[in-house]
Amino acid sequence: MKHAYVFPGQGSQFSGMGKNLYDTNVEAKSLFEKANEILGFRITDIMFFGTDDQLKQTNVTQPAVFIHSVVLAKVLNIKPDAVAGHSLGEFSAMVAAGAMSFEDGLRLVAKRAAAMQQCCENNPGGMAAILAMDDEKVEQICSEVDGVVVAANYNCPGQLVISGSNEAIDEACAKLKEAGAKRALRLPVGGAFHSPLMESARAELEAAIAEVEFSAPVCPIYQNVDAKPHTSPEEIKQNLIAQLTAPVRWTQIVENMLADGVDCFDELGPGSVLQGLIKKVSPEVEASSHADV
Repeated sequence: MKHAYVFPGQGSQFSGMGKNLYDTNVEAKSLFEKANEILGFRITDIMFFGTDDQLKQTNVTQPAVFIHSVVLAKVLNIKPDAVAGHSLGEFSAMVAAGAMSFEDGLRLVAKRAAAMQQCCENNPGGMAAILAMDDEKVEQICSEVDGVVVAANYNCPGQLVISGSNEAIDEACAKLKEAGAKRALRLPVGGAFHSPLMESARAELEAAIAEVEFSAPVCPIYQNVDAKPHTSPEEIKQNLIAQLTAPVRWTQIVENMLADGVDCFDELGPGSVLQGLIKKVSPEVEASSHADV
């Protein structure tokens, strides 16, 4: 059996995430405390006891999901044949595969969150989920809209998220519904993630990534920007830099993993969103999620 471990992104957080790990596992507790030290505040207090609003703050959400995912992977002592992560989850996948250290990963995630937050304030935008329409048709209609609006998340067949300026998103949603999309639903996010509007955040993150030492991973990392497996530290680094302004090709990642012989997917981290998306790509494949041990 060929095992892939996959890691969720922003939006999967929940109050109480990781508390049982902290309370019952010495190694987990040590990693959680190390995270508090690196970040300079007790993120565990917000993860374990925070409100939904507190957990939704980008500077909390991204590190929280990363920490929970990586701690879970370390406690389970996983031996993956392949890894991938959705957007933010790609950083968790990198650490789980040994391409970078937990400490470097967390510092990069914190930097990414701060840069994205600043970018959202400087370049207001949004995202919308388009349901039951071919990807090519969505891409075509977006290309005909004035302003910035692009395909951002290829989540599964029939579910593509678009991203861009608020005016362009509104116009695209109207045109997509006219063209037959079942739904064009604005998402409750603060910015145009995975679009050209994230360029200033990408440049800031590039400078931080340049200072981090990457190692050869223990298994291929299927990366968001091209959905292909990578083991070269330099390729992995360049793809990670490009990720913030490029689409997340999740459908294609799952299809490529299946074509390469993966027959079992384990989702590590809060929630079970990826498990559901994987099942929509391949209903018969074995997929499970672990939010705890």
